Amino acid sequence: MPVPPPEVPAAPPGPAEPARPEPPPAAPERGAVPPPAVTAFLPSEPDDAPLPAEEPAARGGWFGRLRVGLSRSTARLTDGISGLFNKRKLDDAALEELEEALITADLGVAASQRIVEQFRRSRFGKEVTDQEVKEALAAEIATILEPVAEPLALDGTKRPHVVLVVGVNGTGKTTTIAKLGQQWREEGRSVGFVAGDTFRAAAVEQLQIWGERTGCEVFAPAKEGADAAALAFDALKQAQAQGTEVLLVDTAGRLHNKTALMEELRKVIRVMQRVDPSAPHSVLLVLDATTGQNATQQCKVFGEMVNVSGLVVTKLDGSAKGGVVVALAQEFGLPVHAVGVGEKAADLRPFGARDFARSLLGLG
Repeated sequence: MPVPPPEVPAAPPGPAEPARPEPPPAAPERGAVPPPAVTAFLPSEPDDAPLPAEEPAARGGWFGRLRVGLSRSTARLTDGISGLFNKRKLDDAALEELEEALITADLGVAASQRIVEQFRRSRFGKEVTDQEVKEALAAEIATILEPVAEPLALDGTKRPHVVLVVGVNGTGKTTTIAKLGQQWREEGRSVGFVAGDTFRAAAVEQLQIWGERTGCEVFAPAKEGADAAALAFDALKQAQAQGTEVLLVDTAGRLHNKTALMEELRKVIRVMQRVDPSAPHSVLLVLDATTGQNATQQCKVFGEMVNVSGLVVTKLDGSAKGGVVVALAQEFGLPVHAVGVGEKAADLRPFGARDFARSLLGLG
């Protein structure tokens, strides 16, 4: 049985109970098949807002939602190149302007230079239009992204498959866990949540709420600030005994104390390996697209702490800096398992290179 959750601090004077969103449809029964100053890049948004109720899919399905979600990034990128290439020869000056536009759109220096060099080899001296440049850019960006577009695969031989989720507080880490849990429950899998960010009562409560709504078992600390490693150890032992298929482990993200966080994450891994020497089987780093190039710095820092196996990029709908996904792919080559373009569980989907590249350029 999970350890009882901590008491939630009393709410300030006002209404007796804050309004909560309506829950999504109940999860299916098991087996059913339903349809470096580090603080400089700490995001300011909280990570404890509950997921909203599901609504009918936007017109155009996932691709339509992706295009809408990336609209601010599209405007930033295409505004930078519009008017540059109206039947203009692609000479050195034009290529330099193109490189500046790509860097400004957060694609990063390395990816921008790679794209411009390919343009130099294939189109130098030719007259081009804005539309031709957009089509060619989408193709080049897709080429960079294709090697990293890799869905998160669960190992069915592991019971449970342990997914350690790391990232700075505010990136959407806890919300991502709730969304993944809901999606896997809808596939009929048994899922457990470990509320390992034990110093943040709001994060613990969020997982408890979504555990109840989706049928995911929640392993919560007995008190605020409890030992996260001991909690993960007990949760993994119990999940093994129950044959749980997936165990999602939330973690702290207080990057202002890098050394302490590194020690805590490594301890969580070390203690879980006493139960299963191969755990964790996946280590997801959640990055907030609104931080732009700071996301690359976060990727470096967490890569020094733990063996990150893949990325989830959130909040693309609230950012004009979606080009950072290209920079991450070029610099790190880590699998991008999923991207988020909204608050609903359906807005977190596996990453597709071509769809993302064409959406980023505003192409159908």
